Amino acid sequence: MKRACRLGLSSSTDDRIPVGRIGRPHGVRGEVTVLPESDDPARFAPGARVWTGEGRELVVVSVSQYRARGLIVGFEGVGDRAEAERLRGSVLSVPREARRDLDRGEFWPDDLIGLEAVTPDGRLLGVVGAVDIGAAQDRLVVRTPEGRDVLVPFVAEIVGDPKGGRLEIRDPGGLFE
Repeated sequence: MKRACRLGLSSSTDDRIPVGRIGRPHGVRGEVTVLPESDDPARFAPGARVWTGEGRELVVVSVSQYRARGLIVGFEGVGDRAEAERLRGSVLSVPREARRDLDRGEFWPDDLIGLEAVTPDGRLLGVVGAVDIGAAQDRLVVRTPEGRDVLVPFVAEIVGDPKGGRLEIRDPGGLFE
């Protein structure tokens, strides 16, 4: 079984989840660069709706690839460089209920943060304080009762499925010593 924390930009404290950040304007027709922080390829498709931190709704009208990870995005009603410049730095979000359905073995990082990490026999190891999204493998950051942070590989052989506010960790030896 694979394990993955799907990036929706780690966590959010309200009913919205961040999906990207607007960078600099691109050209003079109002397009901007966007660094997507979502694994949903349709998130910035034409017709998609996203919101700025100030609550402004933006509708995507055009999108193209920009460099390795970025996008060039045109939004409805943003027709010149000056308007595009005013959007620079905006974090784009969508309603939490707009997240895609997860496959078996996938979890949203914000659903894991705050869970108690326990051994198979129920002994408290700590609390999941963060999720470190890696290129090859994700890791849970577990804060022990002594205040030490332990990086736990987020793989099925070590980490069980969350149940009842807890996450079972089968330490292969050395992680919590």
